[in-house]
Amino acid sequence: MAGGLLPSRVGWVAPLVACVLLAGCVSLPRTQDLPAPTSGPGGRFPYVKAGAGYPSLAPLLRRITPAVVNVAVISDVDPDDHPFLNDPAFRRFLEQLDIEPPSPDELRRRQSVGSGVIIDGARGLVLTNAHVIEDAHDITVTLKDRRSFKARLIGRDRGTDIAVLRIQPMDVPRLDFANSNTLEVGDFVLAIGNPFGLGQTVTSGIVSAVGRTGIADDSLGELIQTDASINPGNSGGPLIDLAGRIVGINTALIGPAGGNVGIGFAVPGNRVQQAMRRIVDGR
Repeated sequence: MAGGLLPSRVGWVAPLVACVLLAGCVSLPRTQDLPAPTSGPGGRFPYVKAGAGYPSLAPLLRRITPAVVNVAVISDVDPDDHPFLNDPAFRRFLEQLDIEPPSPDELRRRQSVGSGVIIDGARGLVLTNAHVIEDAHDITVTLKDRRSFKARLIGRDRGTDIAVLRIQPMDVPRLDFANSNTLEVGDFVLAIGNPFGLGQTVTSGIVSAVGRTGIADDSLGELIQTDASINPGNSGGPLIDLAGRIVGINTALIGPAGGNVGIGFAVPGNRVQQAMRRIVDGR
C-alpha cells in the first residue's frame, strides 16, 4: 500500500519467501548503569567514545540494547482469504516454471517478525505490539546475544496496541519509563528494533510532534510522532530518550510501499504502563 499507514511489522508467507531469524547462544556481560545526561546551560554531554573522548551514544546503547529483543511469530491464515489459491494466472505462472503450487497447508502458515523490550527480567516480561502477535500460535523471542526462547502471551490491550509476553527470567539491564507527558517537539530520541528482519538496529531523530491523532482511524489515540527511522519490523521496539528511558513503544509508520520517510509513530510510555498494569494484573 503506497503512501498508507502501516504497522511496523514484517510479514512473509511461507514457502515463497524465507524468514531469516537470529539463533544461537553467546553470552554478553551485564553493563553498568550510566548517569543521566546533564541538563542546563553549559552541561556536558555525558557519553564519550572510549579511549577517544569525543561524544558518542555507544556507551548508552551498550546498556540499553541487551533488553531489546526480536519477536518471531508463526500464525495461521485462512486459506480461503489467500489470493494465490484461487488465482488461475498464478497457477499457470508456476506451471510454466515447473514449480509445484503451494498446498493449502503451506499457505495457511504465515511467518512475521517484530520487536519487543524486556521490562521485567526477573519475571521474564516482554512488551511488544498486539498486532505483532496477531493470531500467533508460536512466538519466539531472540535476545541481542542470539539466545532464543519460546514465549507465552500473557495478554493484550488493543486500544494501545500493546501485548505482554512471558519468557524465562533473565538478567538484563532494567529500562525505566520516562514521563511521556513531558516530551516536547525537538527532544532527541532513539528507535531500537528489528527492521525488515535484519536484526537489532538503532536509529536516531527527534520528536516531531506530540499528541498526534487521526492515525489508524484514531483507534490508537494520541501518539508520539518521530523522524527516527521506523520501518516494518520495528513494531514493539522502544523509543528511548537520551537518559536511556522508554518514552514510547513504536507501532506504525507512513511511507510509500512500507518504507521510511521520516514519519513514524509510538504509543506514549504513560499509556503503555497503564495498559501493561491492566494486562499483568488481569484487570
